[in-house]
Amino acid sequence: MSGIQDRSIIVTGSGSGIGHAAAILFAQKGAKLTLADRNASEGERVLEEVRAAGGTAQFVATDIADPAQVKAMVAKAVETYGRLDGAFNNAGIPNVGKRTHELEYSDWQRMIDINLSGTFYCIKHEVEEMLKTGGGAIVNTCSVAGLVNVPGTAEYTAAKHGVAGLTKAAAVDYGHDNIRINAIAPGTVYTELFVKACEVNPQLEEFCKGVHPIGRFSQPSEQAEAALWLLTDAASFVTGIIMPVDGGYTAV
Repeated sequence: MSGIQDRSIIVTGSGSGIGHAAAILFAQKGAKLTLADRNASEGERVLEEVRAAGGTAQFVATDIADPAQVKAMVAKAVETYGRLDGAFNNAGIPNVGKRTHELEYSDWQRMIDINLSGTFYCIKHEVEEMLKTGGGAIVNTCSVAGLVNVPGTAEYTAAKHGVAGLTKAAAVDYGHDNIRINAIAPGTVYTELFVKACEVNPQLEEFCKGVHPIGRFSQPSEQAEAALWLLTDAASFVTGIIMPVDGGYTAV
């Protein structure tokens, strides 16, 4: 079995953007999904969309900054489907748009709690279950900000560099246990958040197109396709990488 047919897979941040696209794509490929998002109404909406298309899924309202909620999310996946085969740890928040000295302590702490610590909690509890059943695959959502500096995003860049390091460290820890751990590093993605940002700053759309050598930004579905590949056996010898899905942003 080289795809994800009948595999139990968690998708966090499934209520919008990349997570929403991944939920739809993974369902189309036959996965048994546990969808998670802290926004219950958005999460339930995506759940109904997946089920209406014939997919198998459940939704668990989860704030990944709370380790108890993450543990419960993973437990629910195992309770429903009998095991955990894969996870796409995609949930996260954007930066607040301040320079380093302008950041409030609360801005910094919220970013670390969700984007970095939340990813750690997910990996920890997912790995605990995968060790019981002989392995699995995990994909984290990093960012180009986890590979290079993006000006004006100190707290986000720090957290995503942390996700990159955590991904590599965990991959080494569990390579002999048949657990592969990788990350995707998206460039600009045309999500709901990006659309709102462009409404505030009309120049942002053209600027973001310009910094990607490919001449555009990505669609959420393109990021979901990259995550899908890393979850399948087609990537069976790939672990510990932070894969840019960035239209050449980090190649400049």
